[in-house]
Amino acid sequence: MDVGSSTTHICEDLTDKELAARWKEIPMETARSYVNKLQTRIAKAVKEGKHRLARRLQYLLTHSFYAKVLAVKTVTENKGKRTPGVDGILWNSPQQKMKAALSLTDKGYRAQPLNRIYIPKPNSTKKRPLSIPTFYDRAMQALYAIALQPWAETTADRTSFGFRKFRGAHDAMQYIFNCMSKPRSAEFVLEGDIRSCFDCISHEWLLKHIPMDKRILNQFLKSGYMFEGAHYETLMGTPQGGLISPILANMALDGMEILLKGRFKERKVNLIRYADDFVVTAETRDIAEEVRVTIENFLSERGLTLSEEKTKVIHINDGFDFLSWNFRKYGSKMLIKPSKKSIDSVTHAISEIIKNAKGWSQEQLINRLNPIILGWTLYHRNVVSAAIFGKLNHIVWGMLWHWAKRRHPDKGKYWIVRKYWHSISTSNWVFTTFTSTLRLFTHTKIKRHILIKMESNPFLDQEYFSKRYSGDTSKQTKIPFFYTVP
Repeated sequence: MDVGSSTTHICEDLTDKELAARWKEIPMETARSYVNKLQTRIAKAVKEGKHRLARRLQYLLTHSFYAKVLAVKTVTENKGKRTPGVDGILWNSPQQKMKAALSLTDKGYRAQPLNRIYIPKPNSTKKRPLSIPTFYDRAMQALYAIALQPWAETTADRTSFGFRKFRGAHDAMQYIFNCMSKPRSAEFVLEGDIRSCFDCISHEWLLKHIPMDKRILNQFLKSGYMFEGAHYETLMGTPQGGLISPILANMALDGMEILLKGRFKERKVNLIRYADDFVVTAETRDIAEEVRVTIENFLSERGLTLSEEKTKVIHINDGFDFLSWNFRKYGSKMLIKPSKKSIDSVTHAISEIIKNAKGWSQEQLINRLNPIILGWTLYHRNVVSAAIFGKLNHIVWGMLWHWAKRRHPDKGKYWIVRKYWHSISTSNWVFTTFTSTLRLFTHTKIKRHILIKMESNPFLDQEYFSKRYSGDTSKQTKIPFFYTVP
């Protein structure tokens, strides 16, 4: 049997031991290679306008054993692997994973309701809904996302950077710099905010325009959700928490760039979009307002609206925040720095950890702080951050000094210094146990980001991406259902 292209069946009579053994024997690299080849063929067919061929290849991919295996592998290895849906079922063991891969099918498929919970929004007292599908529905979404992603990438806006493979916030940042840093660049920015984008996208628009099995897509969209024991219908939107939702949202918003370029030729109008957040550059305030009306009409066809309070036109000399950076021109020079909100956020996070570390050892505290400091500095190392890194070093040192004094109220300051701070090589005042050492913000060196080739496609230009990243994909938006051949 050709396991790569065969349709699987749930009637295979195997014991748990045999199922576990078969799962462990699956050649995952072969599976990735097979899936990637089909994805590449889909992307080529879409690029050449052969949509019927692309749909046939999608069907072949969603019915292949290897794609089902990778779909199951995706949902059982991501962050939600310990969170069940409404049925309470987890896929933890190899035999459960193998049984799941053999049972995935579109025949008679009906999605179960989502498990709705509400989680706090960052830096806000408000909460946002999170809808958790069952593992079976997650795997079905991952399976169809594998087949939909090549089509989405091939037809995507050039300047869309969110939830896309090998593109990310740093590319969006660099593109804004390229558009606005020159003396005669656009001076105005429309800062756009789409109101409840994921919750309000029109089902009718998605069912009409998304190139995938309409019956399966309808099941994903109309599954409803359970909250506090009651069932609610979903009449619009894509569930936040669904694996396929970012692709659907991106495809709904694609076309905005071409529309603006066609309507505002030679007016310095450039769209930069990251998922449902976007900015548009413009030559004058009036043009920016015209762009706003054009985008409102574009969104209304998809059941979406702009937030009146958060959508505004700003002059570059006043600066604006986007993706946790502040973009502003000082005279003729444009500088990009970490935003005040981002600085306050990391400062607050570190402060809370240190406040709660009264009973921790120095090593435990260092091990909790280092990942936060490293992650924050890696994100901001491509902008003008050196002075801010130095300032944060000083702030954190003060917090640690208060932590150490509080632990030893009867000891003098020289004793406290000798216990917690030491000299290593040429560095003094190092907060270390010699087995664990606190990372300073300034340990991360500033490094300029190289903008991605805007026309590149991860399915068709794999050699370019292989050379560009050389195994380092730390900046890309994480897409768990895309597989590349090394």
